[in-house]
This record gives sequence, C-alpha cells and structure tokens, in this order.
Amino acid sequence: MSVAMVTLGCARNEVDSEELAGRLEAGGFRLVEDPDLADTVVVNTCGFVESAKKDSVDTLLEAAELKSTGRTQAVVAVGCLAERYGKDLAESLPEADAVLGFDDYPDIASRLRAIVAGETHHPHTPSDRRLLLPISPVERDASGISVPGHADPVVPDQGEEIGVGAPATGPRAMRRRLDAGPMAPLKLASGCDRRCSFCAIPSFRGSFVSRRPSDVLGEARWLATQGVKELFLVSENSTSYGKDLGDLRLLETMLPELAGIDGIERVRVSYLQPAETRPDLVRAIATTPGVVPYFDLSFQHASASVLRRMRRFGDPDSFLGLLEQIRGQAPLAGVRSNVIVGFPGETEEDPETLCDFLEAARMDVTGVFGYSDEDGTEAAGFSDDLKLDEDEIRARTEHVTTLVEELNAQRAEERIGETVQVLVESLEDGVEGRAAHQGPEVDGTTLLQDAQGARVGDLVTAVVVATDGVDLIARVSGADA
Repeated sequence: MSVAMVTLGCARNEVDSEELAGRLEAGGFRLVEDPDLADTVVVNTCGFVESAKKDSVDTLLEAAELKSTGRTQAVVAVGCLAERYGKDLAESLPEADAVLGFDDYPDIASRLRAIVAGETHHPHTPSDRRLLLPISPVERDASGISVPGHADPVVPDQGEEIGVGAPATGPRAMRRRLDAGPMAPLKLASGCDRRCSFCAIPSFRGSFVSRRPSDVLGEARWLATQGVKELFLVSENSTSYGKDLGDLRLLETMLPELAGIDGIERVRVSYLQPAETRPDLVRAIATTPGVVPYFDLSFQHASASVLRRMRRFGDPDSFLGLLEQIRGQAPLAGVRSNVIVGFPGETEEDPETLCDFLEAARMDVTGVFGYSDEDGTEAAGFSDDLKLDEDEIRARTEHVTTLVEELNAQRAEERIGETVQVLVESLEDGVEGRAAHQGPEVDGTTLLQDAQGARVGDLVTAVVVATDGVDLIARVSGADA
C-alpha cells in the first residue's frame, strides 16, 4: 500500500514527517512523492497561527478530492492542528478519514492500515499538554532521558541499516529522508517550558525535553551518510537545550563534535531566546569552525512594557548589547528575528520604540506579524480595553513591514564585496544556494554567477556583487570580472 506525506509548517514538522515516514515504511507501506499516486495521504498540519491553520485545512480538502478523482482511499490529518483540535477538527472536517494525535505516532502504520480497511478511528479530545511530555512517549530512567518518537539512532553493526529507536512496546523504525537536498533539520529537543502569553505551542507540544547528546550525534552521523552537508538544529527553544539533563552548556560542548563529523560542512542553530543567550553560547556559535555565525533571535518586540505583558524579558539596550557582543566576535554574523505588532496594550509610542530598535539593530531578516488572539493563551483573555482593533493592527503592521523591507534590503547591500561560502541547493534556475547568514527558506538565497560545473551540495566561495531585496548575487571567486 502506498502513502504520500504532505508536510506543512516548520522544520520541526519536517523531522516529524520523516520519522513518521520511517515508521510507515518499516510497517510495510511504500512511500511515494505524488499524492495523486498514493493509496493514502497523510497531511502533517500546522496549528501555529490562523493563516497556517487555514492552509492546513485547505490542503486536507485538496487531498480529500483525490478520493473521487484518483486512487486515494484515505486522507489522514496528523501534526499540530490535529493534536490541538482533535475531535473538533474531525467533526468539522468529515472529508478527512481520521484525525490522529501525537500519541498515535508510535503505532502510525497499524493505525493507518486500520483506517484504510474501514475501521472508525475515534479522535482524541484535546487536553493541555503543558504538564505532559511532548509528542511521542518519552521514557525517563536512571540512564537519562530517551525520546523514542524523535529518532533516537543507534550505531549499526557492519551491514546493518541505521535505525531509529522506538518505544519498548513498538517496532523499530528509521527516519526516512523525504527531501534529498544537502540540508537537513536535526531536532535537539521537543516542547517548551516558557509561558509567553501570546503562544499556544506549549499547550499542545508539551513540556521541554532535550534529546541525549549521543542520540543527536548518532542521527547527525546517519544524516551525513545520506549526503547531508548542513545540519539545521531545531527545537522550540535551543537555548534551553540540556537544562533537563543537568548541564545547560551541553550545546556549546556538542557543537564542535557535530561540526567535526565526516561529510558535514556546516552546522546552523535555530531559535535562540534572547534572554537565555549566554556569552559562552554566543562564543561557541560565533567562533567554532564549521558552525556558521548565525543568530536566530526571537526578540518579538523591543518595548519593555510590551515584552512584560508578553511574559518575556528585555529592552532595546539589552538587545543591542547582545548584538554588539555577537558582532564583536563575528562582525559578519547573520542575524534574524520575528516581531509581533499590535499586541494588547501596545501604545502609540511602543511601535516607535520597536522601529528605533530595528533601525539600530541592522538585522539581515525580520519577520513581522500582526497580533491575533490564539485559543487558550493568556493574551486571548486580556481585557478588551487593552486590545487594538483590526484596522489599527493592520496599519501598524504595514508600517513596520515597510520599514523592515527597506532595512533588510540595506543590510543586504552592505554585504556587497563580501566573500561568502554558498551551499548549492538548486540548479533549476541557475546555480542557487545559501550563504552562511541565510537560513533555510526564510532568509533569502544567493544566485551564483560563473559557477559552471557546480553541483548540488557543493560549498562554493564567491564574492557578492549585487542584491535583490534580501537575495544576493555573487560571482564565484577567481571568475573573470
């Protein structure tokens, strides 16, 4: 029986899909890329913000149409939207044959086979997982913490295929790469212990649990055998890695080991909480050979009063001090962030504080989001007196977005003349890839000139000669001007 995985949302979801694909393949399913050619379609949904929820529902409806026009027999929803809304989603979306929660992941193959056979799956009633463990069952024992549902690799004997750990009650499964590109996300941890007032993620992703360093390193070695050149370390909060294992400096210790794996050209860390970004971690990311000086800092705002209502910490001075610390050790470091505009209680002066900070910060990329209530969050329950109307939020968001687009374009222009190392990822419309300061999908790309003979996966040295917004155009070093 064939199955197609359709993945929406973040890089963490990409890892989840590859682990589900591994379990399905180990359970006898044949993976296909095209949903039109699949007996079953599994949609890994995103439930982060309204636009992502809508995309997930639209994708499920599109997949369901294949049941009347193609060979598809069943469409199944998994992922954050399915976990977050469970029974309600199943009732409102009868076009989907089943809605599976995170706790169904260990037995995904048997669940899917039963659904195709016509058995009715009773979706779970969502519950707040903040006091529970994340996604898949997690075993805690005297030896530490194991996260079986998150690809705990083992080093195989000669001739044995590298596998991915599973719960003691389930079959072994392996992570199955669904994208043959030279970059792969690698999960450091799952869940989040922070209680940001605007964020629902902890309520459906669970509490923060770090993976053991040996498991992370083992999976990284396996990824290197699959042709991966760049490891993209992902989690809900990478600065917390190791705190539940008794050593908050584990990431600093592990980065040189990851960068030293044969075949791995560079390591990139995502999602750093500014208030937790300690000097030793800055130094490790900025100066470790093979680790790109890339800082994905979740500022969210700059006004101290807005940040306090967000249940976050910081102000323009502390944030600019962190950036100064970073650039003091890596002057050409890439820096990106996201900000929320129109948060409840935001005054007319607060966006000015934010804009002043953004101008001083000179970041490479900043994502701008207008605030909207998220189910179950503290901010959704704030007094209506604090909440701005939609038109005002839209106007403020457009104002900050216009500024950010200009600032990001200026920052890209400042890189003209820089020598960059570009990981080639595509040859479809010219030779295209990403420089060290460009994270996957969200930070722009670099188009290479005079790169004849370059192959996907090559790391090419080039000089930036022009820009197009945040995108760069670079000429391969040594090429004639």
